[in-house]
Amino acid sequence: MIANEGKIILVPTVIVLILGLVSSYVFFDNITWIKVFNYVVLIFLIFSLYFFREPNRTPIGESNEMVSPADGKIISIDEIQDPEVGDAYNIAIFLSVFNVHSQYVPINSSVISTNYYAGKYLMAFNPKTSEENEQSVTLFINEDKYKYKVKQIAGLIARRILNYMTPDQQVIKGDRLGFIRFGSRVEIIVSKDDFNVDVKKGDIVRANISKIGSFNV
Repeated sequence: MIANEGKIILVPTVIVLILGLVSSYVFFDNITWIKVFNYVVLIFLIFSLYFFREPNRTPIGESNEMVSPADGKIISIDEIQDPEVGDAYNIAIFLSVFNVHSQYVPINSSVISTNYYAGKYLMAFNPKTSEENEQSVTLFINEDKYKYKVKQIAGLIARRILNYMTPDQQVIKGDRLGFIRFGSRVEIIVSKDDFNVDVKKGDIVRANISKIGSFNV
């Protein structure tokens, strides 16, 4: 499947490619730069189709188990103090341009709030991005009344964060949370006292089918 968020890029690219091919083969067959332009557009189209792919995955795990909200690589697990969650783990996932860029709800929950913060566009693997980059932060409470956060963070070339959560919304594991266009970072903030982490730095995770950990029951 192709994510709907890609249509704004894919449709114009296809139109430009068609016009370029018509121009090349009907009007300007001997002009080299038009042929080069068409190849560049074709390569960009193939990359975009790959980037905006959205695999159909059924979420795994029990009701207290949290799956990854995003595809990528675990680049850090830090202990922090969060104003809403308290003593917490901040689990950071780096998304390269080759990862699926849809984000999903990691466990059955209710949305408490969602907030957007303008900021910088540092490289997504830079620890400073957690506080300084453009981001959207969603605060959830799960069925066992544990609070947690999912942060969508822009990277060096990510300039568009989409978040589909609204306060008081009831969501289930695997629902679409949002989308980030191009390289980015997703962070999960969970209570140290109430959550058992099952991943480590360097692990490769996939949304909906990689277990991040579990809440106490």
